[in-house]
Amino acid sequence: MIKIFRSMRQTLLSEGKTKSYIKYAIGEIALVVIGILIALSINNWSATNKSNHAKEVVISKIKDEIKNNSQELDKANAINQKILRAFNEYSKIYSGTSSEVIASPREIQILRKEYPSFFRAKDSIKLDTKKYRYTGETFIELEIPDITSIAWETTRTINIANEFEYDCLYDLENTYNLQARVKREIDKATDALLKGEVEDLFKILRVMNQLESQLKISYNEMLTRIDDCK
Repeated sequence: MIKIFRSMRQTLLSEGKTKSYIKYAIGEIALVVIGILIALSINNWSATNKSNHAKEVVISKIKDEIKNNSQELDKANAINQKILRAFNEYSKIYSGTSSEVIASPREIQILRKEYPSFFRAKDSIKLDTKKYRYTGETFIELEIPDITSIAWETTRTINIANEFEYDCLYDLENTYNLQARVKREIDKATDALLKGEVEDLFKILRVMNQLESQLKISYNEMLTRIDDCK
């Protein structure tokens, strides 16, 4: 009887130890799981903070780039528009080419006052009591805007742009694509100027004027909402 009791006691003690071990093991596992979850949460929080900081930095850089590009566009546009107006006025009196004009001294005086450097007369021949044929050269100093896309290209390279809100990303893509079109027209205008193709140059300048107006609107709209890209 005593042996049976001892055996039962040992069995109970053994079962109690097993249960204690199981509880301990479960407790240890729970602590490990909790620790892992906390570590993952901290890592996620850290990664999110880093991502948010990176987005803030690139948005700031893009904003500065757009502002600078807009200022460059304004400066160049003011000068190139005056060149375009000068061409429109002088084209009314061109004698077939931009190297000769037929006008009265009064007309030449008015145009020289408004656009002093555009046409430089070297010689003149009197045609009648009112008109002269002026021979010279057209002088054009085209203003080339220094518009860049460094901040935008860098943002795309490091894949931060993929985390932008879709509509904002779409608008940024359109803005910089339009900017690329303007730059292509600028290159064409520069090439035409170097080749002395005055008529072609002013056709390009008219296209540039339209594209630059669209780009200016796009710049302004982008600046008002770029902070929402986050």
